[in-house]
Amino acid sequence: MSDETNTVIRVHDTGGPGVLSVESQPVPKPGAGEILLRQEAIGVNFIDTYFRSGLYKFPSLPAIPGMEGAGVVVAVGPGVTDLSPGMRVAYAGVAGAYAQYRTIAAERVVVLPDSVSSQTAAAVMLRGLSAHMLLRQVYPVRQGETILVYAAAGGVGQLLCQWGRHLGARVIGVTSTKEKAELARACGASDVVIGTDNLVQSVRDLTGGAMLPVVYDSIGRDTFEISLSCLAPRGLMVSYGNASGPVTGLDVGTLGTHGSLYLTRPALTTYIAERSDLLASAAELFRLLEAGVLQPSIGQRFALTEATQAHRALESRKTTGSTILLP
Repeated sequence: MSDETNTVIRVHDTGGPGVLSVESQPVPKPGAGEILLRQEAIGVNFIDTYFRSGLYKFPSLPAIPGMEGAGVVVAVGPGVTDLSPGMRVAYAGVAGAYAQYRTIAAERVVVLPDSVSSQTAAAVMLRGLSAHMLLRQVYPVRQGETILVYAAAGGVGQLLCQWGRHLGARVIGVTSTKEKAELARACGASDVVIGTDNLVQSVRDLTGGAMLPVVYDSIGRDTFEISLSCLAPRGLMVSYGNASGPVTGLDVGTLGTHGSLYLTRPALTTYIAERSDLLASAAELFRLLEAGVLQPSIGQRFALTEATQAHRALESRKTTGSTILLP
């Protein structure tokens, strides 16, 4: 291992995709409670672009972006007793993913079932655990309810459609094109609205005027007010992404004028902070993957050294499903 080098992607200054720099470093050694992971696939998520652009702040610079990956344990540090070299594991929500090799706290990884490949895990861990958080914890969706999912053809959106249908919900998806609308329908959306110009009226028509108990909004600034108008009185607005920019300058009084609404901005790291919660969420995710209920789509694959191209593709909103990097 000492003769090998570690290809990593680092950010020295925040900005556009061009700030992603391909570099070579020594392979790290695991410390106490850590493992050394040889990554076989790495997930690319919108949150990565938020850190790269400076919308979210890295703890320090230079930094290695990325929050999700899967691979094989190469070595374990002192105190690690439940993992050993050769085991296949995955993780989500832990910074520093854009690397060929990385160290990570053993308590933040989960062992992969034989039926789940590393590429599938990298495509689904962050998105799947997020879908679990949204549908099972933030708002426990019940059979017969109607829910609204933005970016229904995206990585999280497809899983929300599949999982929502499994729970017996009627899913209204929102997409930007007819092609994406067909994909959303194939994933379980009962109805799909293209664009947001007439979304409120479409929801009113589709629900017979009842409107919705919950909206899952990953777009942010451009759709926030529209989403509030889609909710029934005392409905829940779940704002979990900033694809169009962050929601700022909120007058909380608007929640009252829209019908005594609730608003939450959940973060996955909070919901899986305890290892017991991480393991329970991952177990349900893997169970539905093995049962074929969830069928994650990998729409784009890039080499690790093509991280810049991957970010450009993601931010162009021309991607479908999940995007992964291959070291």
